[in-house]
Amino acid sequence: MTMARELFDRVVHGVTNSRVWRSFFRHGLPDNDLDRSLTITSNVFLHLHPVRVRRSGLRLTYTWGLGGITFFLFLVLGVTGGLLMFYYVPSVERAYDDIVAIQSAIPFGGLIRNLHRWAAEGMVICAFLHLCRVFYTGAYKPPREFNWIVGIVAGLLTLAESYTGYLLPWDQLAYWAVTVGSEIAGYTPFLGAQLRTILLGGPVVGQPALIRFYNLHVFILPFTIVAVLGIHFWRIRKDGGISGPPPGEDKEQG
Repeated sequence: MTMARELFDRVVHGVTNSRVWRSFFRHGLPDNDLDRSLTITSNVFLHLHPVRVRRSGLRLTYTWGLGGITFFLFLVLGVTGGLLMFYYVPSVERAYDDIVAIQSAIPFGGLIRNLHRWAAEGMVICAFLHLCRVFYTGAYKPPREFNWIVGIVAGLLTLAESYTGYLLPWDQLAYWAVTVGSEIAGYTPFLGAQLRTILLGGPVVGQPALIRFYNLHVFILPFTIVAVLGIHFWRIRKDGGISGPPPGEDKEQG
């Protein structure tokens, strides 16, 4: 037992003192205030967290975890969407058949697609409820007004992401839903015709529209959402973490 312990200690000592290990972990165990600060500032994941967080702001009955659930569903969409891309081709001749094959012939394909669909609908609902929670608890007030605008932009991008994914199955429901939506966009004052042409790439819903919706859905909008969420999380940290209830309510419930 002693020899095994000594061998284990030697291996750990050799690994933690190697150049590769020290290139990732620049500091030792954070057993003092300086090392704790250095560890946090040199780690991007730890650095995202605020220095202090209100205990009242962490109550489940205050936030309901809606922001975290929304972000988790976004990660689920990224993973399941990436898996679906292995079997889906954005072509009017193949799109519907590919969806049918995913549902019926690909192992666990139906599970992956249903997870993707339900996560998309859940993300829209949770994002909406998160905005409602922030509004009704007054968490948009100074100094968080800028982050409130960023959150609204993220919510609109979520709706756009959901809408662009609607056409990809290329079934009757998707085709006519996008047709009606593009007709509504065509009535936008001053820019209606141009906006509809940009959206569809032509006069009707066809191959150009499918390619544009696909590129928006899998590339442009997801990367834009990642950038906006990065700003959103950064502002949460700079504004002192998750907002808590108003001071009076906080004291009454404390």
